[in-house]
Amino acid sequence: MAPAGPRGTFRDGRWTVNIRLDSKHDDPRAERGSPGRSEEPRIQLEEATSPAVIKVIGVGGGGCNSINRMMAAGVQGVEFIAVNTDAQALTQCTAPIKVQLGPEVTRGLGAGADPDIGRRAAVEDTERLHELVTGADMVFVTCGMGGGTGTGAAPVIAQIASQAGALTVAVVTKPFPFEGSRRRRVAEEGIAQLEAHVDTLITIPNERLLKFVDRSTSFTDALRIADDVLRQAVQGIADIITKPGLINRDFADVRTVMKDMGHAIMGVGSASGEHRAVEAAQQAIASPLLEETSIAGARGILINLTGGADMTLTEVNEAAEIITESADRDAIVLFGAVVDPDLEGEFRVTVIATGFGGEAMEGRQAEVTASPEPAEEPRRSPFLEPSDPWYGIHGGGAPKEEYEVPAILRNQLD
Repeated sequence: MAPAGPRGTFRDGRWTVNIRLDSKHDDPRAERGSPGRSEEPRIQLEEATSPAVIKVIGVGGGGCNSINRMMAAGVQGVEFIAVNTDAQALTQCTAPIKVQLGPEVTRGLGAGADPDIGRRAAVEDTERLHELVTGADMVFVTCGMGGGTGTGAAPVIAQIASQAGALTVAVVTKPFPFEGSRRRRVAEEGIAQLEAHVDTLITIPNERLLKFVDRSTSFTDALRIADDVLRQAVQGIADIITKPGLINRDFADVRTVMKDMGHAIMGVGSASGEHRAVEAAQQAIASPLLEETSIAGARGILINLTGGADMTLTEVNEAAEIITESADRDAIVLFGAVVDPDLEGEFRVTVIATGFGGEAMEGRQAEVTASPEPAEEPRRSPFLEPSDPWYGIHGGGAPKEEYEVPAILRNQLD
């Protein structure tokens, strides 16, 4: 059954608001014989507050793990899609839509930590991927960078989504230092390639986890913290778009802040108690996991404040002031406020700050940024050639023995 609220009923992505005008009850003039509104028909207004289609695509082992955790956390308002070259690992993903990439290229055995294999697998399934993103207003692409499937396939998927007209946002992790310089270099090249095909890019360096958790935190719990950044980004934007508010923000506002904006940060703060608004706002603008730890310098900021029926105007003002005072004077700041009865006693702040690191992108570039570290020896780039509209397939790949790595290990590498 569709949920009902003070503004009407939410069904099939639309809010229906019924306004009934009865002459004797709504217009006292009718009782005095005046024309009043007795002959006006019942009016039904359909307010399309949530026509946006949001899809989350988890690429490779890391991306699929992120989807599993988001679904377990109950993220709503989005469609989940898992793509992987490893057929066995794909069966462990809970996403309702699963796509095995490149069965002819990998034979279902994964990418063997080679981005070129991941790229060629995605190119093989271009038509299928295009079908999946067609009709989407917004596409999140998430993966762990430095492996094979995520690093190689994510730029292809992002390009397909972008060319299909979707607002495309990538949320990716960087390898731990102990994973070695080669994996770090591959990750940097993959991020540069991905950045050329997304509107907004959020990167999470795994090494920040070492400073963020204590020695007793398990490895799994630490990775879950990183995944939570993605969950907050997806749920925060979905809430902004789908939940009607006192001050509404919709998909057009999200597009204004995120279209062609390059690097971004996403922050969510939540608090209760006497100073909950201030504490939540401070949490939202200072995430120690993200590469940019301040919203200063951002050219676009979207703020969404959510609280229960006890949320006050003073609290809204306090939270908004903390965020706007930290922002650039010339930044585009869009602000919304939502009352959620489920958050009684709690105050939540969602901030999306975009446009870091130079001028906003005037249309994404086709060229790949050079690797920040020179290669030890000449080698062919594992990434897509700018001259090829789908970055055509160019030979190479992992030797056969790399396919024989057990699936449980490949799932971590990819």
